[in-house]
Amino acid sequence: MDLIPGIPNEIALECLIRLPIDQFSKAASVCKKWNGEITLPEFRRRRKVSGLTRTVLAMVQSMVATVKKPEGDTALFSTQVYRLSVCDPENGSWYDLPPIPELIDGLPRFCRIVGVGSDLVVIGGCDPDTWRVMDSVFVYNFISGSWRRGADMPGQQRSFFGCASDSDRMIVVAGGHDDEKNAMKSALSYDVVKDEWITLPDMVMERDECKVVFHKGKFHVIGGYPTWAQGHFENDAEVFDTATWQWRLEDDFLSVINTSPHSCIEGDDGRLYMCRGGDVAVKEDPTWQKLAGLPAGITSVAYLTACQGKLILVGRGQLDELYSIYALDLDVESDGKVKKWTKVETSDEYSGHVQYGCCLEI
Repeated sequence: MDLIPGIPNEIALECLIRLPIDQFSKAASVCKKWNGEITLPEFRRRRKVSGLTRTVLAMVQSMVATVKKPEGDTALFSTQVYRLSVCDPENGSWYDLPPIPELIDGLPRFCRIVGVGSDLVVIGGCDPDTWRVMDSVFVYNFISGSWRRGADMPGQQRSFFGCASDSDRMIVVAGGHDDEKNAMKSALSYDVVKDEWITLPDMVMERDECKVVFHKGKFHVIGGYPTWAQGHFENDAEVFDTATWQWRLEDDFLSVINTSPHSCIEGDDGRLYMCRGGDVAVKEDPTWQKLAGLPAGITSVAYLTACQGKLILVGRGQLDELYSIYALDLDVESDGKVKKWTKVETSDEYSGHVQYGCCLEI
């Protein structure tokens, strides 16, 4: 049976791989033949080889509501209800993912999301009503446009952990704290394809509120703090070596002490970037150097990521209720200066607080 009647399958495939991201699920439902082709790993690889993959940003973002003030004016503010919003930086479009069937009233608070291939994985968090710590895993596939339940995260309760993926199939979850607020040094690995968890060796140190980054082909667990320090962030990191199945400690990785690593990310160029004080810095091994100041008026940064040769920052000013999005082009001008931040026009609907985010190449 031909994919498209009267057209050779090779040409029909060239048509399918050029579909917009938001049309995959509709195309997959046309017939079994299309569904079979679109859901194959080879389909994504073919798009990538042809230069047709698109990077999208997925964010755990709060809903925005309108409130009426006593004097009669109205104002917008971020609510405590979070959903998954998606931005396509290439065309500036925004949309919401369908809610998780088991969580139609909102995402777990402080959950983590990770992009793995064409899957978006939602891990853990707290029940928004009871604050019960959850070990659930939910996987959204951008090709089929559907959710599935993954294997629950094993072991004791874990909150405020770090996690990252290799963008292929593996996720590492590390650190955080247990139900008695004790910082943890245990770590886990999740194979999204096999839907299996593996217990990794313990890290050298306890690391609550750490950041995990897949950098130079290895998982880095950065910063965090032990139980006794409570909020005093360390500046070192641990790197997991899959060859020796051991963690290696790297001292003075961040170069500054008592700084949260939550904004630390790897850019498209393989370098690390991070917000430090009122600046964005880049790691030029082994030191960090100032790249640029924060956008004018921004005093609080909720989220930083890298996409298509740009840094994307979500932040707000001291007196602002809603959040703004800015982009910094990392291409260097002929005079050696980096381009300045430009504000990304965003509707009020997508100006809520961002709790966590990730990038996917689809």
